[in-house]
Amino acid sequence: MKELLVATGNKGKLYEIRQLLAGDVDRVYCLADFPDLPEVVEDGLTFEENARKKAFSAVRATGLPAMADDSGLVVDVLGGRPGVHSARYAGIGASDADNNRQLLQDLAEFSGQERAAFFSCAIALCFPDGACRTFCGTLHGMLLSSPRGTEGFGYDPLFLVPEYGKTLAELDLVIKNKISHRGQAMEELRKFLCGRRK
Repeated sequence: MKELLVATGNKGKLYEIRQLLAGDVDRVYCLADFPDLPEVVEDGLTFEENARKKAFSAVRATGLPAMADDSGLVVDVLGGRPGVHSARYAGIGASDADNNRQLLQDLAEFSGQERAAFFSCAIALCFPDGACRTFCGTLHGMLLSSPRGTEGFGYDPLFLVPEYGKTLAELDLVIKNKISHRGQAMEELRKFLCGRRK
């Protein structure tokens, strides 16, 4: 694919996506390249709805193929929260640290398997002709009682991947991109792009 707009303003997410798309897309744009794009209200009930809404909005505004993802942390004992509200769990404009503090506070009375959680990611790839495909990935793990690691973003420092004995914020980016919810969804997207080239 020659050009693709990645509809995100999250620098950590954009960096990971650019690494994953290297060799598959000639030129990757981001929202910063189009400062006048309208802001999208993420009011969908699912990750898929929000991803499609963001991608379609970017396509309409620029005429470029666009991809957008919506992802978040799902905790069963919290009734699925933070879910689609993961980025604003502690309120509008909350920082990663704010969201992590809120999560730890809400999990204070839970221990062991009760702290099981999973990350879910939905990526929508939409085209100017109106076609749109969605790709999904999931990563299961456990939530720690205090953060570990300095890499990654969001809830990564609290999310332990049992198979590696490390949090997502401690894992090497190559490994993280391979096993993460976003990495899995991106791999499905890459297979789709490879199929289109044939």
